Amino acid sequence: MESNRTTAVERLLSAYRRYYTITRFDGGPNPPPEECKGICEAGKLTPPVLPGEHSFVALCEYYEKAEQYFLFKSNELWATHQEEFIFLFSVKDLTLSLFEQCRDYAYEEGMKLAHIGPGHMYTYITPVFVCDTAAPEAVKALEKCKIYKSFKFSFHGWMDFHAACYEASQQKLHFNHSGLCMKKNLEKVFGMR
Repeated sequence: MESNRTTAVERLLSAYRRYYTITRFDGGPNPPPEECKGICEAGKLTPPVLPGEHSFVALCEYYEKAEQYFLFKSNELWATHQEEFIFLFSVKDLTLSLFEQCRDYAYEEGMKLAHIGPGHMYTYITPVFVCDTAAPEAVKALEKCKIYKSFKFSFHGWMDFHAACYEASQQKLHFNHSGLCMKKNLEKVFGMR
């Protein structure tokens, strides 16, 4: 089972590498600094201490900025930025308590990394679990997980919490409602389409 989980993690990171800045915390190779796409906040993280065969594999960061200006860049009319933080976990058996621990870690650290203020449009915080098996109560908690926050009545944007789990032994994907937007891509990555 370990090799299936490891293979799934590597496939996922390979797919994310094109759009995200990836910082690995499991001892795997990190890309050279010149390959980083935008801001890299992963140095601010303290990896969580997880029991047994569970690990926090990587933080994948995505930043995008859009702006409009009149004649010169100094005459900016408006600017927005969007960001996403994917916390990738590799776990042997996803239990309810482990899910809650990782969910809370991703939320708290993701909020610390977010650049909220004028021009902020949205931040997506996304824990992704790659596991051998998932307990039914953990899957139920993941599917019902809903965390949403707006800042200054949405004038400073919002944060939405996506969650996904790939159960390698069953070759099955689980999502919360906000995370369903990842379904098509993850099915493609894991060869389910």
